[in-house]
Amino acid sequence: MDIKQTIKRQTLADIEGTATRVAAILSGIRSHMLSPNEKKQAPVLSTVELADLCGVDKKKIAYRLTRGDLPQGTMRGHRREWTMEEALPWIRSFRSHAMRPAGAAATTITVANFKGGVAKTVTAVTLAQGLARKGLRTAVVDLDPQGSATTLFGVLPEKDVEMEHTAMPLFAGHQSDLDYAFRPTYWPNIDLVCAAPMLFGAEFALPARQSNDPGFEFWRVLDRGLDNARETYDVIIIDTPPSLSYVTINALLAADGLIVPLPPSALDFASSSQFWELFSDLTNQLLRNRGQDKNFEFIDVLLSRVESSDTASTVVRQWILEAYGDKVLPIEIPKTSATATASAEFGTVYDLPRGSINAKTFDRARDAYDRMCELVEQQVRAVWALQLTEMGV
Repeated sequence: MDIKQTIKRQTLADIEGTATRVAAILSGIRSHMLSPNEKKQAPVLSTVELADLCGVDKKKIAYRLTRGDLPQGTMRGHRREWTMEEALPWIRSFRSHAMRPAGAAATTITVANFKGGVAKTVTAVTLAQGLARKGLRTAVVDLDPQGSATTLFGVLPEKDVEMEHTAMPLFAGHQSDLDYAFRPTYWPNIDLVCAAPMLFGAEFALPARQSNDPGFEFWRVLDRGLDNARETYDVIIIDTPPSLSYVTINALLAADGLIVPLPPSALDFASSSQFWELFSDLTNQLLRNRGQDKNFEFIDVLLSRVESSDTASTVVRQWILEAYGDKVLPIEIPKTSATATASAEFGTVYDLPRGSINAKTFDRARDAYDRMCELVEQQVRAVWALQLTEMGV
């Protein structure tokens, strides 16, 4: 028998050794990329960028500087720059009309898809950064044990995350709310609940609690655990595992709105059908059969990883539009080298400085995400308005 490809038997000890080597290399990569202090930093803003976020002409920025009541930034030669932390008072001042009104609670948004590779985590983190850039105090709850969202914030799940940094104590019943787990990130205005492989334990803890207490509602643990946080933050964004798990069920039923990233490919479209079918069966079993119901203020299908050169995607795009109708957001997120470059550096397009890649490619990616964040912010503000109306305010 002519066998050219040889095999090498691997023991469990070999696998353990592989895991150790990969972790060491990843740690080294992070140390190199984040040197000298191994901590990510949010990008600085020019006068033009600050004016754009404030929604005013840059002349108004120059005029407001003369009043001296807002951070002055730092001069770099003839150019004035602001850190994100310095920019926030400017943004909130000029966009005061868009801030969360008194009496309204945070809008909780779950980003979900049972299939991997659809840009779910990138969508969640980029959305959080985009809304934070608009002055909204944002929280990200990472519920994927792989911790990809956690990693994008410069935190290594295996190295930097302890049990108390995750939602695991909440799911295990050791905590009654999630307040203990929120931690600041390198991005001002964004706090994070981390995820790590230990979060897989929730898939055993939640059904065990249900078995021991028939009156326990495992699907409401996260929803109730976020009650305090809804008074603290403007928006809470939940990133989910690519599976129908006990944790994913909690994330779906804690949400005011859902965002489902969906690439225009035949396999992804077919998978989305299973998503909705399973979700419908699930809610019938847990809620409607018990005489309960659940409302979502909005459900968005986001066309992601769109390749303009792929002619087959045009056909699938039409299928998606026919199937989901007005649930499809009027923006497509392109698959570009900008997002690939950002991901390779453990970041998003909002982490990339202008000039780091081709300007046309950068603008194409950034404009798409800016528009996505704008559309979602409009829905967030509509949810706040609805809350006040229902309260008679």
